[in-house]
Amino acid sequence: MSDTRSKFVEVYSVLKSELLNDSAYEWTDDSRQWVERMLEYNVPGGKLNRGLSVVDSYKLLVEGKELTNDEFFLASTLGWCIEWLQAYFLVLDDIMDNSHTRRGQPCWFRVPKVGLIAVNDGILLRNHIPRILRKHFREKRYYVDLLDLFNEVEFQTASGQMIDLITTLEGEKDLSKYSLPIHRRIVQYKTAYYSFYLPVACALLVAGEKLDDHVDVKNILIDMGIYFQVQDDYLDCFGEPGFIGKIGTDIEDFKCSWVVVKALELCNDEQKKFLSENYGKDDPACVAKVKELYKELNLQGVFSDYESQSYEKLNKSIEAHPSKSIQAVLKSFLGKIYKRQK
Repeated sequence: MSDTRSKFVEVYSVLKSELLNDSAYEWTDDSRQWVERMLEYNVPGGKLNRGLSVVDSYKLLVEGKELTNDEFFLASTLGWCIEWLQAYFLVLDDIMDNSHTRRGQPCWFRVPKVGLIAVNDGILLRNHIPRILRKHFREKRYYVDLLDLFNEVEFQTASGQMIDLITTLEGEKDLSKYSLPIHRRIVQYKTAYYSFYLPVACALLVAGEKLDDHVDVKNILIDMGIYFQVQDDYLDCFGEPGFIGKIGTDIEDFKCSWVVVKALELCNDEQKKFLSENYGKDDPACVAKVKELYKELNLQGVFSDYESQSYEKLNKSIEAHPSKSIQAVLKSFLGKIYKRQK
């Protein structure tokens, strides 16, 4: 795995170099330095799970056949396009949320001399993707399908972000807006399409498959993405900060989290009033009261039941798929997230 990762990271260096020498723009030293620093700060710093998933999925689809250098490069390039997309989303998301840190360092827009130039940097990151695709996939018969896929997933993610933002409007803290269907819509569009479906869809296209033939695969991956986000919401509240690597702030931030949505379903009127009075307040005492109510409602047990049921349902859907190699891809995704602690 470490060998795959290091070879994957080498592909980033090639793509970055190509972009910094793009003949469509007459580079000055200042602009080249700016873009290089911006890329280094925002693109390769995460866990790279989404990008590496393209390579892993492609290997499973060709059933363990040794990849040629060209095949590895193409699968990695698509993986990096997803990492570029992720960087673009995060740069703009941090501005919208007025966040302070990302991946253990200041958000890009909070770096001295960057500020709202970060908006344009986000647009540049977005525009790098079709340039990479054109350079490396233009002659492939699935080129148009790739462009369509990235455009579609970007639209779905932006739409999910919109639902999230208008549901949690500043100054309009109204818990009655929150429900499981709303939570599902936010998560499906904001997270599941680009984090779960996109890597597998890229691998399927490189393997010569038509995406229209794999709607069932898409549906399983969307359900997996929703399960993953529910875990995230749960860990934000109940995870050990030292272990998960961050301090959860969903309660203070008035997030439409699965935990609060389930709490609202289980609360009596008095508990609902108590929750409304304390949820979304940046006060440790209020946060502690909300967590106490969650314990009263046994949300840890509710989550444990949800996790078992989700795993069982997903496993059943995967086992029903006629292709063993596609089953292997889906099981690999599920294996990475089931009962995760961070």
